[in-house]
Amino acid sequence: MKMIDLRSDTFTKPTPEMLQAMVSAEVGDDVYGEDPTVNLLQDKIARLFGKEAALFVPSGTMSNQLSLKVLTEPGNEVITDADAHIFYYETAAPAILSNLQFRTIPSESGQVPIDEIEKHIRPKIYYFADTKIIALENTHNRHGGTVIDLDYIKDVKALADKHGIYTHLDGARIWNAHIASGVSFEEYGKYFDTISVCLSKGMGAPIGSLIISDKARIQKALKWRKIFGGGMRQVGYIAACGLYALENNLPLLKIDHENARYFANEIANLDGISIDLRKVQTNIVIFELDKKINSEDFVANCKERKLLLSNVGDNKIRIVTYHQISKADIQNAVEIVSEIMKKMMRN
Repeated sequence: MKMIDLRSDTFTKPTPEMLQAMVSAEVGDDVYGEDPTVNLLQDKIARLFGKEAALFVPSGTMSNQLSLKVLTEPGNEVITDADAHIFYYETAAPAILSNLQFRTIPSESGQVPIDEIEKHIRPKIYYFADTKIIALENTHNRHGGTVIDLDYIKDVKALADKHGIYTHLDGARIWNAHIASGVSFEEYGKYFDTISVCLSKGMGAPIGSLIISDKARIQKALKWRKIFGGGMRQVGYIAACGLYALENNLPLLKIDHENARYFANEIANLDGISIDLRKVQTNIVIFELDKKINSEDFVANCKERKLLLSNVGDNKIRIVTYHQISKADIQNAVEIVSEIMKKMMRN
């Protein structure tokens, strides 16, 4: 039996067709702005979101951090959900790279109540940090792939405009939000000053993210990309994977969502598992184990059965589906989880 890896959609690998697009790519030196495949990808992504420009970078962390860099000055403050990737998983980069501090607010699904956000906006008094950005994440990783409601996004934008604050979207999985909600990328783009998107998760490219904004901010980001060590040369070989993904892999996300929903429904009634099915909206499922079960032991037992899962803390387990995980893989995963849970609950 093969290993079924549900730890993350970052475990996608290029298909033979994507590799062919890669080796066939026309390339140049991107530091000189002369890689035609990179330029094509940047232009296509910018137009897709209704923005003036985009910049190709190696990682989602870099695109998030460049976004913060071009919108702020040292000592500014960013408001975001307490479980946001930009705060939780990016190794204190905002403090290190941009001298920013975060004001985080817990939420149920990644949507901090509007009145709570407003309460946390600093008054314009000299001894307070200036609140400069409200950052959202769509879909929201640590809340289980939840889709942020468009009406909520509009309300956040209205609040930001009222107070003269920028908005940033960590859209690493905005592709999944689009497939699940039907909201166009251009519609999402209307409500954010900067957007970060990732091509190396469910979209299936091996590397690459982009920051999207207006021309002036992207020009500023270009300089900071170089300073951050993200200048790349004949990177059109990688950009070609992103172009292939946009044309071919984007529609496959719907199947990933269906597989995640199937998995969640099948394990929901197992003794010792607690899961909020309302949060299973895209390709991520988070479930909680009974207190008598140690999550590390559970993950280890699954690994012995050739099933890889993520332990995300608080006795919770995460699985993520992607296009190289089949329905049969998910059915096998359900069987393994069921058998292990029955055994561990008896002991």
